[in-house]
Amino acid sequence: MLGRIFALLLASSFLFAGLAFAQPGQKSVPPASGKQLSVSVNEVIVPVTVTDEKGRFVSDLDQKDFKIMDGGREQTIRYFTRERNQPVVVGFLMDASNASRMHWKNYLEAAEELVLNLLPNDKKFSGYLISYANEAELLVNTTSDPEKILEKLRKMKPGGGAALYDSIYIACTSRTLVKGEPVEPRRIIVVIGDGHDNASKKSLEEVLEIAQRNLVTIYGVSTVAYGFANEGDKNLIRLAEETGGRVEYPLQNVYKDVAGYLETPSDEGNYALKVGTGGYASAVATGMFRAIAAVAGEVTTQYILRYTPDVPESNKVFRNIKVVVSIPNASVLKVRARKGYYPNNP
Repeated sequence: MLGRIFALLLASSFLFAGLAFAQPGQKSVPPASGKQLSVSVNEVIVPVTVTDEKGRFVSDLDQKDFKIMDGGREQTIRYFTRERNQPVVVGFLMDASNASRMHWKNYLEAAEELVLNLLPNDKKFSGYLISYANEAELLVNTTSDPEKILEKLRKMKPGGGAALYDSIYIACTSRTLVKGEPVEPRRIIVVIGDGHDNASKKSLEEVLEIAQRNLVTIYGVSTVAYGFANEGDKNLIRLAEETGGRVEYPLQNVYKDVAGYLETPSDEGNYALKVGTGGYASAVATGMFRAIAAVAGEVTTQYILRYTPDVPESNKVFRNIKVVVSIPNASVLKVRARKGYYPNNP
């Protein structure tokens, strides 16, 4: 009797932590199609994004076009899907530090647009809002109603430091879970910020591990403006790339082909510079639109692969994996997937 109780408690802890493995036995999750989705013990779940040389999504690949290498050994893919509009739970992490003041209005509008794109008021899609400045705070718990998040967003004001890592930790530990995640719906975090952190209690390594253990894919919409450098950028890139996501930079190329402020000489003999005619504002808006479209498009255009590891037992805490696309001209394709997984509970 005590053995059964212990087994049930252990299974429950695995489900709550949202690790890469299902409970012992079989776990059925009702997907959007209404079919029963079975996840077996020790199965690894790998969302994959494929883009071409121009950054366009490649969405017509089949299971036979993919290979998964676990520790250098090819695995058998047990499950494959490329359905669009797959259910997701999205965490919107908004940088409310002083560093966001310059373009706060632009990024507030970008965040609102992201919420409306990724939460179409459908029960299949859920989201939550976390702001971070001197402290990270869960402003809106998991909900399918975008208006709850939009209402809080519009009341936010920037000021203070940046506790980015603590906000990721809260996203992985302190919100209400949706039945079925992380299998279906999947877990996504979108960081709207520049990646800097000067106020967190948690470290980069700690939150990267908990994100990987919880099968979270992290995306970034960077608030770093043209001409500015930011040491935190490399950390945001690392969080994204190691979990299978990427970072967008809507303000990095705003001066390209734009006659904007401080760009047009007033005449040939006088090098005083004059204000442009709205080109800069238009370029910022265009950059924001493209960044939002890229993140929203990727979240809804991923392939989902699952496999049961066929690898020798080892004492490694973290196992590296690699996803390869095997088709003609595959060298021009960019394949993004999580870098690995934790086979054991911490």
